Parts: sequence; structure tokens; C-alpha cells
Amino acid sequence: MTTLQWSVPTKRALERRLWSRLWKAAGLPLMLLVASYAAWGSLSYWRVPQAWPLIALSALAYVVSAVVISRLSRFPKVEDLGVTALTVGLAFIFVIALIALGRLYYSRLFLLTALAFAELWLLAGSYAFSRSRTVSLGIVPGGMAGDLASIDAVSWAWLTAPEEAVRRIGDLDGVVVDLHQKLSPEWVRFLANCSLQGVPVYHAAVVFESLTGRVSLRHISEGAEEVFRTPSFYPFIKRWLDILTVVLSAPLVVPLVLVTAVIVKIGSPGPAFFFQERVGQGGKVFRIVKLRTMRVDAESNGAEFARTDDDRIIPAGKWLRKFRLDELPQFWNVLKGEMSLIGPRPEQVPFVKKFVQEIPYYNYRHLVKPGITGWAQVMQGYAAGKEETREKLEYDLYYVKHLTVWLDLLIAYKTIKTILTGFGAR
Repeated sequence: MTTLQWSVPTKRALERRLWSRLWKAAGLPLMLLVASYAAWGSLSYWRVPQAWPLIALSALAYVVSAVVISRLSRFPKVEDLGVTALTVGLAFIFVIALIALGRLYYSRLFLLTALAFAELWLLAGSYAFSRSRTVSLGIVPGGMAGDLASIDAVSWAWLTAPEEAVRRIGDLDGVVVDLHQKLSPEWVRFLANCSLQGVPVYHAAVVFESLTGRVSLRHISEGAEEVFRTPSFYPFIKRWLDILTVVLSAPLVVPLVLVTAVIVKIGSPGPAFFFQERVGQGGKVFRIVKLRTMRVDAESNGAEFARTDDDRIIPAGKWLRKFRLDELPQFWNVLKGEMSLIGPRPEQVPFVKKFVQEIPYYNYRHLVKPGITGWAQVMQGYAAGKEETREKLEYDLYYVKHLTVWLDLLIAYKTIKTILTGFGAR
């Protein structure tokens, strides 16, 4: 689904957003009516007083699911159907847990029917609105126009000359121009004419960011300090969510780490755990802990990127790296406050010193705590080399710029998918 998160949405995007909201709103009363009829043979669910908590919690699960789905679908490259199915399922699991803990009245048939209806209704909405007509945008030549042409989520129309472009305004949802380039008077008049006719004009760098989930390093404004100013309150909440998640998952994670450590120890000479200095928030150096996946002498020649089919990786290491199990000991770093569950991956000290000199704005990724998983990891995978690191940095800067609970939720979802598929492992 192509989501246009720009300052002035296209007319098509506004229409789609309206119909999507109406669809979701209609689903709530229909869900309650269908579930009521399935459970009690009556549409008058309000006449079952003992079921009011059940009905209220089910309605809350639907509303929360609809809101979360709407928020997450605004980010680039979101698999709407997968996000919808997982969100609704988790919301109703939470409802079932609350009912069990509170020993409230419940009806299995009501819950199962409500869950099935919510899944099918919201999935149908996501499918329908993600298949709406592709947005058509005209491109004023010059600047980073070439970077946009390779993105297939939009139908691009090349505007070769202002005179020809005027005749095509009516067929376009918007016009994209690199405002950092010097425009001729003719193009300036054309853009003004677009605004007068209600055709939105978008800065190419903003469109690139909205469609790719990356901040173009070539088009960061001079006021980068303002662009990458992180929120003041959410990091505080995020810290407590990190601690709560680590503590609640400890009964599962600790035994898994211990068993995996024994496998590493038996399969390869040397310690089971691996410690290494990494760069964290504010450029501070800390010692990260991981399960060892390479030979003890893997870095005898200095720090190196992992390669595809790297012969330094031990037999168990390939399996650990594929499913990211080697990262689990970093829950300890999270508890200590050196890392977060979600954030840019912490890089080795020698690499940071090198990239700070070679790649502009590299240090801005250190504005937030590094994470066990992050936006770059779920979108790009593993980076090896300068060019891949530049692309990784563009993803990291997008995360820093858009740091919210919604983006963290999307990364959590994509991380589950990454673990199941082994995407980007080396």
C-alpha cells in the first residue's frame, strides 16, 4: 500500500482515508450484532447484563486494532494484511487474558465470532483500500528526480517542459520537484499554477522519505539539529517498557540463552559468550554481550564486517545468526540502560571512527539508544561496506526523525517476521 504522508495529502489519498474510516466504524456495531446472535440467538446484546464487560472489552479490542492499523499503515512499505491479522489477534488475546485474570463472565462463541468477524472485516478493508488506484505524480526534471524514478510504488510522469506540463495537470495527483535546485522562471510559474488549481506540490526529498523509509543524505537541510530533535517524553516511557518486557520475558529468554550457550560451548572451543566494545547513545562506549557465533580468532586481523558464507562462523553460529538468537544476551545491556529493545544497531568503535569521517551526519544516529533490533535491520538487513552503511544510516536517521510508539510497534512486528524468515542474516 502506498501511503502519502506529506504535508498536503492528494485528493485521492483523502478520499481513501475517508472511506477507510467509514469502513472501520461500520465494523464495530456489526461485529457486536453478529457475535451476539451467534452466542445468544439474539441481536439485542444489551439485554445480557452479565455480558457487558465481555462486550465492552471486545469493542475495545476492535477499536484499538483499528487505530493501531491506521497508524502503522502510514509508514512506508507496510504489509497491510500481515499487520492487520497480527494486530487483531493480539488485541483479542489481551482481552482473553483480562477476562481470565478478572474471572469475568465470558462466552467462547461470542469471543470466537467477534475475533473472526474483526479479522475478516479489517482484512477486507485493508485489501480493498491497498488496491486502490496507484497515485500518479509528475516529476519536474533535475536534482534527485532520478532517485525517485526507480521507486515503483507510484506512477511517475516525466514533465519535460513547462508548456507541456501545463496540459497534464488535470491527470496528476501531485507534482514533485527538488526545491534545492535552481528553477527557471517558467517552472516557477508552472508550480504556482499547480497550487492555484489545487494540485499539491511536493519536495522531492520528502517524497523520497515517505516512500522509502529513508532520509536522503544528499538532501538533509542545514537545520539538521531541528530535524533530528528527539521527543522528550516518549524515551522515558520507552525505558520502562523495555524493563517491563525484559522482566516478563526472562522466564523464557534465560533458559533459552543457557541452552544455546551450552550448544555453542560443545560445538566450538572457547567461551560461549562474546564481549565487544560498541558505541551507544551520545557516542559513549559500552561492552555489548552476545552468544559467540565465530571462531575465537575471528578478529585477529582487526574488526571486519561479516561476509556471506563467512568461514569464520562456527557451525552453530549460522543457525544462531539466522534467527537472531545470538542477540538475546543483550537483554542484559537493556536492563543496564546501555541499550533499548528497539533502536539503531550499535556499531564497533573502529567502524564508527571511520564512518564519522567519511559519511555526513553519521553521528546523528547516536541521538537515541542503540537497539537489539531496529528500522534498518528489518528494512535492509545486514550492511557490509561503506555504501550499504550509507543506506543503513538513511534508515537509522528516519527512525531518529520519526521516533514514536507507532514506529516501534511496526519494527516489533517486522522483527517477528525477520526472525521467522531469517531475512538479512550473515
